[in-house]
Amino acid sequence: MQNQKRVVIDYVSPTVNDGKFYIKRVVNEIVNIEAHIMADGHDVLGASVLFKHENDKTWQETRMVLSSNDEWRADFTVEKQGLYDYKVEAWVDYALNWRYGLIRKINDGQHVVSELLEGAEYIEPLIKKVNTEDKIYLEHLYRVFKDENQYGEAITEAAKGRLYDIFFANPIKILANTSKTYQVYVDRKRARFSTWYEFFPRSTSEHKDVHGTFHDCARLLPRVKNMGFDVVYLPPVHPIGEVNRKGKNNTTEAKHGDVGSTWGVGSQYGGHKDIHPQLGTLDDFKHLIQVAKDNNLEIAMDYALQAAPDHPWVKDHPKWFKWRPDGTVQYAENPPKKYQDILPIYWESEDYKALWNECLDVMLFWVDCGIKAFRVDNPHTKPFYFWNWIISEVKAKHPDVIFLAEAFTSPKVMKQLAKQGYTQSYTYFTWRESKHEIIEYVEELTTSELSEYMQPNFWPNTPDINPYHLQGANESKHIQRYALAATLSSSIGIYGPVFEYMLSDPLLGKEEYLNSEKFQITHYDWNIQNKLITIIAKINFIRNHNPALQQTNNIKFCYIENDNLLAFYKWNDDRTNEILVVISLDEHNSQQGTVQIPLQDLAVHQGHNLEMHDLITDSRYNWNNEWAYVELHPTMPFHIFKINK
Repeated sequence: MQNQKRVVIDYVSPTVNDGKFYIKRVVNEIVNIEAHIMADGHDVLGASVLFKHENDKTWQETRMVLSSNDEWRADFTVEKQGLYDYKVEAWVDYALNWRYGLIRKINDGQHVVSELLEGAEYIEPLIKKVNTEDKIYLEHLYRVFKDENQYGEAITEAAKGRLYDIFFANPIKILANTSKTYQVYVDRKRARFSTWYEFFPRSTSEHKDVHGTFHDCARLLPRVKNMGFDVVYLPPVHPIGEVNRKGKNNTTEAKHGDVGSTWGVGSQYGGHKDIHPQLGTLDDFKHLIQVAKDNNLEIAMDYALQAAPDHPWVKDHPKWFKWRPDGTVQYAENPPKKYQDILPIYWESEDYKALWNECLDVMLFWVDCGIKAFRVDNPHTKPFYFWNWIISEVKAKHPDVIFLAEAFTSPKVMKQLAKQGYTQSYTYFTWRESKHEIIEYVEELTTSELSEYMQPNFWPNTPDINPYHLQGANESKHIQRYALAATLSSSIGIYGPVFEYMLSDPLLGKEEYLNSEKFQITHYDWNIQNKLITIIAKINFIRNHNPALQQTNNIKFCYIENDNLLAFYKWNDDRTNEILVVISLDEHNSQQGTVQIPLQDLAVHQGHNLEMHDLITDSRYNWNNEWAYVELHPTMPFHIFKINK
C-alpha cells in the first residue's frame, strides 16, 4: 500500500485490545494519552489528541508534548456521561521546522535572506486565521521578511517566542496522519466511588419468627446512612419457588415453614417482575426506593437470571430450558455445589431472541421503578455477548445504571466481563491476607491494563463467603479487614449485620455460614451499637471527605521492614489531597516498624516539616525525616494520616 505520509503513530494508550473495547472513566476524570510518534529524518513534529462526546458534532483538540524517546503525551477531561471518541493526529510541522533551522543558521552567522522569504510563505496563510492583534503582527512580519532593508528586524523577530506561539497554535497540517479512533465510556461518580451495605429484607422484622417487609427495611435506612454507606444492596426480592425448595443449611428437603433461597426465583406468585408477597407490594418497594433517596442512599437490586421449577417461564416458555429425554430438566450445578431449587436457562435455545428481550424487559422494568444499580448473580455462567448486548441496550437509554459483577471465577473470565461492559467487579480481595499477597494483587489491579477497564469492589465477606480468616475472628481482625478494603479500593461492600456483629460460625470445614440467611429468616437486634460499627462509620466519613480515597489507582506502597505492617500512599489527580495509610496485619500483637515516607512523590526534601493528621484519632504529628517510626496495637490496628505540607 502506497502512503505518502511521513509520520508514524504507534502504541497509542490507553486502549483495551487495541480499541475493541472501551476504557472507562467517571465524570470529571482525566484521560492521559500516550503514543509513540516519529518520522524519518530530524524534522520538527506536531501532535494532538482529538476527542469528542458522542453527542458533539465537532472535535476538541489538545496538543501533545514530547516527553522522551519519541514518546508523546497529552490529557483531556471527560465532563459528561456517555461515550467519548479519541484519536491521535500527528504531522511534520514545516513552519516550526523552518524556524528551528533558521535560528541555527543565524547563530552560525549565516545570511538567511532566502530562508526569510520561505518564512513569509508560512506566514501568509495564517493571516486570515488569527485574531486582530496577531493579524497586524503577521502582516508586519510578512513585509519585513520580504524586505532586505529590514533584515536585522526580520531575524530578531523570527527568533522571538511570539512567532513560535502563533505557529504552534495554528499548525498547517500537511500530510497529517491519524490513528484509529478509540473510545472511553464515562459513568457517574458512583461507578468509581461507592460503599455498599447488603442485608436480607426478610430478616428485618423487629419481632422474632416474623417475616420482614419493605416497611421494616425503610426503618433501617437511617442506620445504614449513619454508618456512612451509600448503596443498599438487597438480595432477590421476588417470589421464591416452592418446588424443590431448599431447607435450612441448604438441605434438599424443606420442612414446613422453611422460606427457601431468595435466589430460587419464581413461583405461583410470579417471576422476575414480581415482588415476594410477604415483603409487600410493588408500591411498597417503590416507596422504599424513594425513602432511600430521601436519605441520600441508593437501592441496588439483585439480577439473578435463573428460575425455580415453578417459575412462570417454565410453563410459558419451555424452550428457554433444556429438557432431558425423560421430560425432566437438569438443575443448576457449580460443582461441588448443587442447586436443586434452580433451573438454569438454556442460552442456546432457538428462541434465544425472545429470551434475551425478556431479560432486557425485566431489567428495564426495575429501572423504570427507580433502580439504577444491579448486582448481577453469577454472570460468568451466561454468555459474554449477551452481557455486552443487554448492558449496551440499558446504557443507551439509562446511562446512570451501574452493573456489579458477582463473579468469583477465573481471572480471564473476570476481565472479559469487565471488557463486555460491567461497571464494577467483585475481586479476590476476600482471600488476600499476607502483605505480599495484598501488594501483588493491588498492583495488578492498579498498574496493569486492568486499571483502564475494571473497577474493583472489595468485599470482606458475602452471604456466600465466610472466609476462614474471619471464622471466630476477634474485633481487631474485623477492623483490619474493613480498613484494608476501605482504603485500598474506592468501592467496597459488606454483608451485614453479620460483619459488624462479628457473626462467623461456619459450616465445618467450609467457607460458608452456619444457619445461613440464604435459607432462613434470621432475627437481629438492629439497635446494637459496638466499637466496630463506630469505626466503620468513621472510616466511611473519612472516605467521603478525602478524594484520595475515592479512587483506586493512585496508590504507591511504601517500604516498611515489618511484614506484619502494610503502608501505602494515596493521592487525588491534582495532589490536593494526600493520604498515608499504615495497617497492622496482626490482630493479636502490637507491631512496630519504620516507614519510608515518599518524599519525591510529595515533592518535598529531607528536613521539610510534614504535619501528619491522624484522621481516626484526630492526633497530629510533625515528621521531618524520610523515615518515621510507627507502632500499632490490636485495639486500633491502623492509621489514616492526612498529609499537610
